[in-house]
Amino acid sequence: MGVTKDGRLAFLTNVLEPDSIPDAKTRGDLPLRFLQSKKSPATVAKEIAKEAENYNGFNLILADLRANVMVYVSNRPQGEAAAVQIVPPGLHVLSNAKLDSPWPKAQRLGTKFREFLWEHGEEETIEQKEMAERLMKDTTKADKDQLPNTGCDANWELNLSPVFVEIDTKQGRYGTRSTAVLSVTANGDVSFYEKYLEGGVWKDHTVEYHIEKI
Repeated sequence: MGVTKDGRLAFLTNVLEPDSIPDAKTRGDLPLRFLQSKKSPATVAKEIAKEAENYNGFNLILADLRANVMVYVSNRPQGEAAAVQIVPPGLHVLSNAKLDSPWPKAQRLGTKFREFLWEHGEEETIEQKEMAERLMKDTTKADKDQLPNTGCDANWELNLSPVFVEIDTKQGRYGTRSTAVLSVTANGDVSFYEKYLEGGVWKDHTVEYHIEKI
């Protein structure tokens, strides 16, 4: 995830799938292409879509907060042309599948987010740390009959089904390393809160600034 002082926002998730392209381009460069550009979200999304087959599966959100425009681009399902679409106003959830896919953890997260907004929506500022704890620390696993069919091992899918992932493997601990909350007010005040794992210790920090002419 990245956001600039002139209101450009980008974030990316990988698509959960059993196989990958060994010599694929790095997906981490995709948000930077937009953040370092002056082009519109739709223009950059269409440029990326033309070469999307060179990357492993990704979901990418590009937004111009000053223009109130948000675009979604993904190169999955495989074999289909990369999809580019305008994201309409409202509540959306993006996991490791298509935007608003009905995965159990995505649906659970969406429900909890609505509840949080219902409780705190009238407040001038949102308590970001509380939001991160209540929404993103959920370790509830999905029922086996509700697991998405990604082609991955069923036990692995089950372990990945919580919002907050924490798995012990032969190679060591695997799972969620960072949780972030980004809020932007109507007058352009930005607050970015992150809780992250560093050296086996959970730490957090907050960055605040103002977007001009939002």
